[in-house]
Amino acid sequence: MKRATVYFEEDLHKALKMKSAEVSSPVSELVNDAVRSALFEDAEDLEAFKEREDEPVIDFEAFVASLKENGKL
Repeated sequence: MKRATVYFEEDLHKALKMKSAEVSSPVSELVNDAVRSALFEDAEDLEAFKEREDEPVIDFEAFVASLKENGKL
């Protein structure tokens, strides 16, 4: 495990310390879990982008114009 210095806003630090006491886990474990969760979500997003990379792309202006043409605006 590596050691790092992280600066938290006061309210976040207080919340982390309170949560740490509540669940009997060190603050570092809570932070590791939160970072791991965020990275997992990023990995899922990247996979979803990869799965959809062959879909046709339409820009916003063209999409709105097509809605107008089809009488949906």
